[in-house]
Amino acid sequence: MASLPAATTPDHLDKQWLTDALRSVEALAADQSISNFTYEEVGFGQMSNSFRLFLEYDGTAAKLQTVIAKLPSDDEGSRTAGQGFQIYRVEINFYKEFAANLPIRTPHCYFAEIAENDVDFVLLLEDLAPARQGDQLRGCAVEQARMAVREVAKLHIPHLNDPEIETRDWLNRSSDLLDPSQFLPAMYPEFRKRYAGKIEAPILDMGERFMGKLASYYDKPRPYTLVHTDYRLDNMLFGVPEGGPPIAVVDWQTLSVGNPMSDVAYFIGAGMNTQDRRLHEESLVRDYHATLIREGVKDYPWEDCWRHYRQYAFAGFHMAVMASMLVERTERGDEMFRVMAERHGQQIIDLASEELLD
Repeated sequence: MASLPAATTPDHLDKQWLTDALRSVEALAADQSISNFTYEEVGFGQMSNSFRLFLEYDGTAAKLQTVIAKLPSDDEGSRTAGQGFQIYRVEINFYKEFAANLPIRTPHCYFAEIAENDVDFVLLLEDLAPARQGDQLRGCAVEQARMAVREVAKLHIPHLNDPEIETRDWLNRSSDLLDPSQFLPAMYPEFRKRYAGKIEAPILDMGERFMGKLASYYDKPRPYTLVHTDYRLDNMLFGVPEGGPPIAVVDWQTLSVGNPMSDVAYFIGAGMNTQDRRLHEESLVRDYHATLIREGVKDYPWEDCWRHYRQYAFAGFHMAVMASMLVERTERGDEMFRVMAERHGQQIIDLASEELLD
């Protein structure tokens, strides 16, 4: 097929390229050709652009009426971050090497390729409409949260303490450029300046102290496994009465190896308002732990699970600082990162998580 297009919108794609891409994975038969397509933007992504393509055909009609095309951002800062942190390549490799063999629900991948420059890529994914994207700002109901913590166990369990995942360089990226302890403290003064008066001072003060304890935070204890690292509502789709899977997880650009409780603490801290979190978080973590035990995980007692949950309450605050300083700045993005930092900051204070970094 033709070489990979340098596309940030579907206007950079053409019908023959799409036909060849979908034929190459037998999503289209040899006698099926795309004659035209239209599109609409979907999602809230800041590192990438996602679009729903409505496909039209010459000759024999095909069952595949829509696909989701995910492309790199058209913002130069986001593209530079995507290249430097290799996050575009990580997502491509996730779909190529892991997705089909994991029980966690993800969109089926029809096509996944990235250019040698680590920027230009095209993902063609299953359209899970009418399932609806979660909303990070609004938060979620307790039952949705319960579904989400049970679902992420399906990512964690298959590769729990699996030494093979530590051998993949693209998962275990290590350099000063990619090590947040080398650059995050320098970012924090600008973050604090941006959100002064918008985030409570005790939370910003806690963040100052956290910057001095990053080495302790990154010293991840066993167990380790595949972790999503950005496991939050904006990266989930939920079924509706009209259809769609009960839950599906998207946006795998931050896949990494780490402690599983980092995903759990991140989701609960970011996805629930403070009052609901305080009421339900222990029950939700116990639900997650019970799922592990039910699926045969041994040697991970509740006491360790809860301690790690408290320790990784920093995961969302960490992400709010780093992402807000790296990606394209938008009004919704500013508000989302403020809410994340506020919710996770209060989570850290409520759980006395700082004492675990001493």
